Amino acid sequence: MVDRKDIGSWLEGPGSRSGASSAYPGERLGMPRGGAGSVGRFGRRLVAAFVDWALCTFIASALFAVPLPFSGQAGGRSYVVLLVFAAENLLLVGTLGYTVGQRLLGLRVRSLAAGAARPFQVLVRTVLLCLFLPAMFWDGDGRGLHDKAAGTLIVRT
Repeated sequence: MVDRKDIGSWLEGPGSRSGASSAYPGERLGMPRGGAGSVGRFGRRLVAAFVDWALCTFIASALFAVPLPFSGQAGGRSYVVLLVFAAENLLLVGTLGYTVGQRLLGLRVRSLAAGAARPFQVLVRTVLLCLFLPAMFWDGDGRGLHDKAAGTLIVRT
């Protein structure tokens, strides 16, 4: 009988078929266990995303008169916040390597192949991040599907 361990999972990444488990997230990618250059953990990434979303909400409210959440005003223009969020990610990650929230939490987006993420990687990552669902699934190294598809990784600075 074939077991799931024999097949492996596309979420588990390299080494899943061999059954070799890593001692910590990022070990299979050659990342250090902790400190600068280690994989950014879920908690930090989540708080950074909330900071970025809140900032983009206030920007959309100020520039495009989008009602703030929980203000009691119904608005069909909530997509504007998502567009501001996408613009923030494209511009800041593409030029600096991090968003405002990631900078505050000591995180940086980098390419697995080289240091800084390339423009096409940032575009793919941003589009998938805005779809939200790919960001909700990650592998044993803590990389979301949006990062796996783009060939990027979030590391601590």
